Amino acid sequence: MSKICLPAKSSVQPILFSPPSLACDSHVHVFGPFSKYPLSEDRSYTPGEYSAHDFLAHLQRIGFSRGVLVTASVCGTNNGGLLEALQTFPTIFRGVVVCNNDVTDGELDHWHALGVRGIRFNLLRKNGQAVYRNGVGLEVLEAIAPRMLARGWHAQIWVHAPDLQELAPKLIKLSLPLVIDHMGRMDTVHGIHHPGFQYLCRMVSDGSAWVKISGADRIRAHQHHYDDVDGFAGALIKANLERIVWGSDWPHINYFEKTAVPDDGDLTNLLLRWLPNEKDREQVLVKNPAQLYNF
Repeated sequence: MSKICLPAKSSVQPILFSPPSLACDSHVHVFGPFSKYPLSEDRSYTPGEYSAHDFLAHLQRIGFSRGVLVTASVCGTNNGGLLEALQTFPTIFRGVVVCNNDVTDGELDHWHALGVRGIRFNLLRKNGQAVYRNGVGLEVLEAIAPRMLARGWHAQIWVHAPDLQELAPKLIKLSLPLVIDHMGRMDTVHGIHHPGFQYLCRMVSDGSAWVKISGADRIRAHQHHYDDVDGFAGALIKANLERIVWGSDWPHINYFEKTAVPDDGDLTNLLLRWLPNEKDREQVLVKNPAQLYNF
């Protein structure tokens, strides 16, 4: 039986800056209701139920007004909760789904009309082993890429940065926009000069990939302040400001110790350190997601 995740925090530390109008949280999840949209039986963890209205409340707490929903691995290929959220708030939400290549063109067109703009592919491995169960892999991406390209969708890649050098040629030849999750899931103990992370920086620099400067809590070694993450976010921002988006990763699934559940106020306030210039924050929080997700 999978572990039960702790709930997201219902209050946050005060936001220390005024987010720009139309700021977008570009990586969150919704779940359920499980009576309608059950989780996969074979899963790595069990989150609580979080609705579109719960997500909207999260946005209001951090002072943002747009958001991008991503189907999580525990949902398998059941995108029902995400699609319902898009129907509920069509002008302020966009979606990234998970699906197999047997999806019909009619379904893809319907999803596009609702606000889906990409598909997530789980290529995350540590020591050769999959980190999370479920998700779809490279073989599905290669098969479905032409249909994604026809709709202007991107491929969101959940991958460990050290694997990019081997995978990148296969990904780039598909001619799709590539979005790398969570700074390449590069644990900070390896340092920013690790060859895998430097390869990710080069992909961002030459425009062959976008990257989410999200998941600071996933890659940090220190429990407080996230100071060891600063160099990683800074290197990616320096590589190419116009290929960066930010996400909170709310509701912070896969946490089982109360002291570890992140505070979204703390995560949002990292933007003051990473992007001290107001125009740069507008680029990352408004202009870039508007382009990538077609707001």
